[in-house]
Amino acid sequence: MNSRKQLISIYFSYKSDIFFFACGILMFCSEIWKQFTLTFAIGGGSYIWWYFPFQLCSIPMYILLAYPWLRGSSARKTLLMFLMCYCLLGGIAVFADTSGLHYPLKALTVHSYLWHILLIILGITAGITYIRLLRSNEKKALFSRTLMTAFPLRPFVYSSLLYLSCCLIAEFLNLSLDRFGTINMFYINPDYQMQQIIFRDLIPVIGNTNTILLYIASTVSGALILFLFWKLISRLVR
Repeated sequence: MNSRKQLISIYFSYKSDIFFFACGILMFCSEIWKQFTLTFAIGGGSYIWWYFPFQLCSIPMYILLAYPWLRGSSARKTLLMFLMCYCLLGGIAVFADTSGLHYPLKALTVHSYLWHILLIILGITAGITYIRLLRSNEKKALFSRTLMTAFPLRPFVYSSLLYLSCCLIAEFLNLSLDRFGTINMFYINPDYQMQQIIFRDLIPVIGNTNTILLYIASTVSGALILFLFWKLISRLVR
C-alpha cells in the first residue's frame, strides 16, 4: 500500500498526469482494437501496413504513455509543447479533408473522428497545463526578469526536433516495410505521390520530393503559429 501511494505521489502528483496517462491508455486500447478489426474484419487476416500506427496523429498516444514517467522539467515541457502545437495542429488540420477519416466499417469511422477530436482536446489541455506550469515556476522565481523568458522558444525547438525525428523514423519504416505492402507513414514516402490536400496540387510544379519537403516545413510553420498563439494567450491571462 505504501509503495502504491509513493508511486502515485511521484508519478501522478498532478491531475494532468492522471488525465494524460488515462487518455494514453484509452488510445492504446482503442488502437489495438482498430488494428485487430482492420486485420481480420477488413484485411481477411492479412495485416494492412497502410494503417500501421505511426502517423503524426498517432504520436500523442506514445507521448501520453511516457509523460508521467518523465519527471525532468525540460522533457515535460517538450512533450507538452508537442501536444499543444503538433498534436493540436494534426487534430485540426484533418478536418480540412475528412476523406481519410472514413472506413468501410462505421465503427472505425466513428473511432477515427473521436480520435482526432480527442487530439484537439489534448492539445488545448496541454496548452493550459503548460501555461500553469510556467506560472508555477514564476511564483518560485525571485526576480521579475524571469518574465522575460516566461514563454521560452527552446521547448518549441525541442518539440520540433522531436517531430523531425519522428519524420526520420517514419521514412525508415516507409523504406524498410514497403516490400510488405503499401505504407506511407507521415505521408512522406517518396515512392508515393503526396496525397495531402493543397500539397498534392504542387507536384506538377515542383515535383513530389520537393512537395514532401515543403509539407514537412509547412507542418513546422503551422506548429510555430500555434506556439505564437499560446504565447499570446499566456500574456493575456497574465
